[in-house]
Amino acid sequence: MAAENGPTAGEYIGHHLTHWQNKPMNGVIDFSVYNLDSIIWALLLGIAGSFFLWKAARAATSGVPGRFQAAVEFLVEMVDNQAKGIIHNAKSRKLVAPLALSVFVWIFLMNAMDLLPVDLLPKIWQTFFSVIGHDPHHAYMRVVPTADLSTTLGLSVSVLLVCIAYNIKIKGMGGWVHELFTAPFGSHPILWPVNFLMQMIEFAAKTVSHGMRLFGNMYAGELVFMLIALMGGAAAMSMSGILLPIGQIIAGTVWAIFHILIITLQAFIFMMLALVYVGQAHDHH
Repeated sequence: MAAENGPTAGEYIGHHLTHWQNKPMNGVIDFSVYNLDSIIWALLLGIAGSFFLWKAARAATSGVPGRFQAAVEFLVEMVDNQAKGIIHNAKSRKLVAPLALSVFVWIFLMNAMDLLPVDLLPKIWQTFFSVIGHDPHHAYMRVVPTADLSTTLGLSVSVLLVCIAYNIKIKGMGGWVHELFTAPFGSHPILWPVNFLMQMIEFAAKTVSHGMRLFGNMYAGELVFMLIALMGGAAAMSMSGILLPIGQIIAGTVWAIFHILIITLQAFIFMMLALVYVGQAHDHH
């Protein structure tokens, strides 16, 4: 796209990949900077998911269920069966199974924001900035919270904290500390530093990979939607681009249909890994 008629492809993608933040960053790592768009959309979608589950529970009947109730019952039964197969402590499942269900619904809704037209909400946000008298070119808005590494790592760290809590609850503080220094290589004092280091590496690797897997897939999917959107811009700038809008519609539709599988699968994988990690916290070494 020509610069004089609009942003270049690089500028277009760069604008869409910039977060609305509370203040400019002073460095590569600045923990005082927050991605406000990710926080707001994650909270709104979390509230929406909780409302849907509450609505289903409140409207549940013992008779023939409606479509909505049947869908929620199927989802609850699926998560419960997965939890039973991984976590054999029935008391723990009373908390872990609903937590896993909430995680699945929440992540699915955050992932599903990627199915909205890539320019829809950012354009509305820019229009709002223009109305209130601000420069619309600096109105940044990313609407897929799971395409933000801070969101996915926040979720994976939360799972880590749940795992630590169950390690202490099931094994006791003394038992868990003993495990940290004696597993996996044995209880000889010479092996204590090695065992502890291996345990820390395992916790860190599981947490980072847990968040990075979700982020990587959703970030890549977001980029593909942006590239498809650029096809329409290229058509507008090309005299011979008559077929590009048709190609854009076809490509966008195909990728959106395929992406429905991706957003569902990624939510399921994150939920399953959370169950596996919590289940490992119940195992004694």
